[in-house]
Amino acid sequence: MSADAAGSAPATPPRILLAKPGLDGHDRGIKLIARALRDAGFEIIYTGLRQRPDVIAATAIAEDVDLVGLSVLSGAHLGLAAKTIAALAARGAEDIDVVIGGTIPASDVPKLHELGIADVFPTGTPLEDVVSRMSKRVGL
Repeated sequence: MSADAAGSAPATPPRILLAKPGLDGHDRGIKLIARALRDAGFEIIYTGLRQRPDVIAATAIAEDVDLVGLSVLSGAHLGLAAKTIAALAARGAEDIDVVIGGTIPASDVPKLHELGIADVFPTGTPLEDVVSRMSKRVGL
């Protein structure tokens, strides 16, 4: 994301990669998030279902995204988050923030932050909160 000549507003919309890692086959929620973020001015790249963390990392770099958003409903959020962050770091892209949403117990939120997850959106987080927090994260 680059600033305009005055340095105030982005010249291009923030780019967010949304991904469904692992074997999770439910994508209704991530599609709602994608639409809400798109309507708020973000450029969304959606990888589709059942993506491997290394593919998510490679796509994030190739697409030059500002942020990666993972959606996990399967209960494998800790392992998939760790693998995605490690895959980004292995490619020298530890500067790309990763957020996660889905079926995430409150007791796992601190563990996700310890892994390097920038923000957590448990199931039921209002769309307005998601948009607001993502906007702040990318400097909108």
